[in-house]
Amino acid sequence: MSRIDTRAASDPLRRRLRRLGPLERREEAVAFVRRFHRENELGAKACRRREAEVRRALRRDGWYEHTPEELAFGARVAWRDHARCIGRLHWKSLEVRDLRAIEDPDEMAAFLLDHLADAHGGGRIRSIISIFAPVRGAETPCYVESEQLLRYAGYIDAEGRTIGDPLNIELTRTIAALGWEPPEVPGMFDMLPVLLRDRAGRRLVYEIPATARPEVRISHPDGPALDALGLRWYAVPVVSGMILTIGGIDYPCAPFNGYYMSTEIASRDLADENRYDLLEPVARALGEDTGAEPPLWKDRALLELNRAVLHSFSRDGVTMIDHHMASAQFMEFNQRERAAGRPPSAQWSWIVPPQASSACPVFHLPMTDHRMVPNFYRSGADDGAHLRPNHYEEHRHRYRQRLDRWKREIRDWNRAKT
Repeated sequence: MSRIDTRAASDPLRRRLRRLGPLERREEAVAFVRRFHRENELGAKACRRREAEVRRALRRDGWYEHTPEELAFGARVAWRDHARCIGRLHWKSLEVRDLRAIEDPDEMAAFLLDHLADAHGGGRIRSIISIFAPVRGAETPCYVESEQLLRYAGYIDAEGRTIGDPLNIELTRTIAALGWEPPEVPGMFDMLPVLLRDRAGRRLVYEIPATARPEVRISHPDGPALDALGLRWYAVPVVSGMILTIGGIDYPCAPFNGYYMSTEIASRDLADENRYDLLEPVARALGEDTGAEPPLWKDRALLELNRAVLHSFSRDGVTMIDHHMASAQFMEFNQRERAAGRPPSAQWSWIVPPQASSACPVFHLPMTDHRMVPNFYRSGADDGAHLRPNHYEEHRHRYRQRLDRWKREIRDWNRAKT
């Protein structure tokens, strides 16, 4: 069942999209076609034929359509090249669902529920991406407006105190204004419906049944100290607020998931001051003196909260990884990419875990964000502003390399000026 806001007239998606000129779109498309054929060893003749098809479509319509094989390859490479993800070792195993023909919001909501259920798989989390219709010219397709498919509500009570997740206070107000009724007694972990926006700009709200959103109750392995806090978290993190860009074509509705690293929940979601801010309650439950100086009670609270999260997911048989194992896997991913002749792209502040950072090998690893496409981005004015093809695998004359560099500098200067 959906509830609709018919008064919405703005187009926030259009403001988030990258602004590509015809030549930039053609450059990205051609570079992607060549990479697809090169990495899959499909031969130069097939590459030239497909490149000619893409060029003709771009001249005629300003747009072209990816084959199912190109779409799957592009989605996996976008994950491989995304500089803010530590868990890219198994990028080839990403399950790609081609749902470009699904444009009805009710059908999309049904497929999103299927995605949640299949990704959970009884606890053995599978990495899945569901790709819906792309942007075509001036038309924007239906997309998910929520940052993640699963989100906990945030409220401000009559006394000005925050209940639930402060990050989602505005989202909660929006969904409530569309007719969603929160529980009579607001709780810390009230699951929000999914918010979609259709082609006409109307917002639609879809409830998520409990069977499609399994949650893990957080308890500590050494006793009931934390049980009284009533903590829990959902099992599958499905990111839905990012735009997938492949070969100059943007897919604004491409929800994807991996599985959680423990620090994402314990050290950030539950501990950050602008989120649940639970360090003091956890420390008091553990018997720590929260007035002690220096405040090393924070370190123990973070450590025990991580132990509790890891224990709870393991107890329920839900896939999770700790930050030390995730760091070791990223080091292996880094070595594999370099062995394949590809410079791995990474942002240090996103890759290094927030817990025991210097004890993780990634802390000491120099990193560069090459801003390559295909990729994921949130806004064309922020992380999508400098995405571009990287020709590191091609043998190009130095004068061509210099010309490409000048073109990029001129485009960046024009964008900065406007």
